[in-house]
Amino acid sequence: MNGANAVEVEEVRKRFGTINALDGITLAIPAGEVYGLLGPNGAGKTTLIRSLIGLVRPDSGTVRVLGHEMPDVAVLNRIGYMTQSAAVYPELSVEENVLFFARVNGDVGGVEKTLRTLQLWDRRKDVVATLSGGTRGRVSLACALVHSPALLLLDEPTVGIDPQLRVQFWEHFHKLADEGAAVIVTSHVMDEAERCDRLGLVARGRLLAEGTAAQLTKRARARNLEAAFLRLAAAESPE
Repeated sequence: MNGANAVEVEEVRKRFGTINALDGITLAIPAGEVYGLLGPNGAGKTTLIRSLIGLVRPDSGTVRVLGHEMPDVAVLNRIGYMTQSAAVYPELSVEENVLFFARVNGDVGGVEKTLRTLQLWDRRKDVVATLSGGTRGRVSLACALVHSPALLLLDEPTVGIDPQLRVQFWEHFHKLADEGAAVIVTSHVMDEAERCDRLGLVARGRLLAEGTAAQLTKRARARNLEAAFLRLAAAESPE
């Protein structure tokens, strides 16, 4: 692994009771890449994401993010994190939510630009509790993006989002990567996974395979990514 990587995970293991949430995962993700973690619910994707920001401490192995061994609070204001459920304050307005997260991360200069980019400027005074699920999702993404993070972590960011908005979200993800950030997206939706520059297929806490969607389907000699995942999972599972 080299210094150009935004994320470096080496032999990370995490156990919750009898469950191996992470079972020796090793991966490296460079800056400027949209990397997809693809796998079913319970595969370990969220646990891995949380280990990258220090919310979960591995039982063994190392996690380095933007040159810092985690957990390290010094790097947190360079990370954007969008959780599965919209982590916003419903009693506050759209603008108040985004401004709060901007202040927490020490950069309030991008609030208006972020609201306009995500088409929230005209809704900025609306109380979040009154918004639709899709609009709340945009607010949550705005809170993760407002400080221009070097690493953006997105845990199933388009769940419950309408198809047109999903396309817009992915445009934002790739734009941020084009600007030099590393973007990690968890998903179990195959068509979304194919939008990633590179994929890691995860099951039972293990990284089964990595590569582009085309490489993985070719490796599995499958017609599509879903078939490739199932074949690789069956071939490489210890059970």
